[in-house]
Amino acid sequence: MAGTITIRKVETKRDRKVFVDVPFGLYRDDPHWVPPLKTEALGLITPEKNGWFSHAKAQLFLAEENGRVVGRISAHIDTLALTMPAEQGFGPGVGQWGLMEAESEPVFQALLAAAEDWLRAQGMARMLGPISMSIWEEPGLLVEGYDHAPTIMMGHARPEYRDWVERSGQVPVKRLMTYEVDVTRQFPPIVQRIIKSGEKNPRIVIREVDKSRFEDEAAIILAILNDAWSSNWGFVPLTPPEIKDVGVKLKPIVFNDLIRIAEVDGKPVAFMITLPDLNEAIKPLRGSLLPFGWAKLLLWLRKPKVKTVRVPLMGVVRELQSSRMASQLAFMMIEYIRRSASQDYGATRAEIGWILDDNQGMRSIAETIESRMNKVYQVYEKTL
Repeated sequence: MAGTITIRKVETKRDRKVFVDVPFGLYRDDPHWVPPLKTEALGLITPEKNGWFSHAKAQLFLAEENGRVVGRISAHIDTLALTMPAEQGFGPGVGQWGLMEAESEPVFQALLAAAEDWLRAQGMARMLGPISMSIWEEPGLLVEGYDHAPTIMMGHARPEYRDWVERSGQVPVKRLMTYEVDVTRQFPPIVQRIIKSGEKNPRIVIREVDKSRFEDEAAIILAILNDAWSSNWGFVPLTPPEIKDVGVKLKPIVFNDLIRIAEVDGKPVAFMITLPDLNEAIKPLRGSLLPFGWAKLLLWLRKPKVKTVRVPLMGVVRELQSSRMASQLAFMMIEYIRRSASQDYGATRAEIGWILDDNQGMRSIAETIESRMNKVYQVYEKTL
């Protein structure tokens, strides 16, 4: 029997642990949900452990009904996002919400109302979400592709959430897509010809990263990323504290042959990051490294064998974008990584994305290599 829904703020360490535990109950029977490592999930919402909080603030909420915790949500404000051009999605007066989970629609609506009230009290005039919690983490609500598990750093959701969000008055503002491609087969002849042409060009070098020079290589990639993505919808520059955190988290799954940097005339102009799908390794751990999960994970990290690899980021400097060379560099990096992923890691498929719905260049590349759209994530907005 339904009871009174109470929404309260997360204020203690115990509250944060309860907040992290919420989806474990909601998704226990969902075969496609990947339980996050609880230590990682706690780090995300703990200011002392997440560099994003150096320029942002958040309020977490829990929903209770009949003495049980039945939902959660975050409301947050990124001060860097407030400084971005309004035509790129964020801008002055735009707050965000995310990490939403709820047992029922009344709980869902009560949580969204609490997030709205908090953002309005902070002076925000519009809200975007779900964004959990940075645009670089897990943006968007899954609206297509519920029938298979998400890859590393991508979200999952209950199908009913879409209707619940839209009945709350939120309207779609941006779609983010992922594409999957079979990496065991060669790409179409036209792509092979473009790659061979690039290999004959003495100006072009496609090289592996050198993990022993991790910080230097990361700086090169970040410089290209900030230039390549600066005019994209939702772009917010990464800060030094965030870069440090990302480095700590991703370094164990960085492998030289899965990340490539393209140089033209000796200058780095493009990159492609590919990661083995860590979700395949952590899914059986059910959120905990104890008692023996840590040993299994360490063994896996020595030389991962995976079904899937994910391409979370690609970038080409703006001066080359929309040029033939930009697509040529992209095809060359994709092909070299395809070979490594298949031959050395046992991968049979790759997931590319997310890709913005208006990024025609990347969508064209994805379609040319005969990939297919496999998931769609939706970002919503509402005037407060």
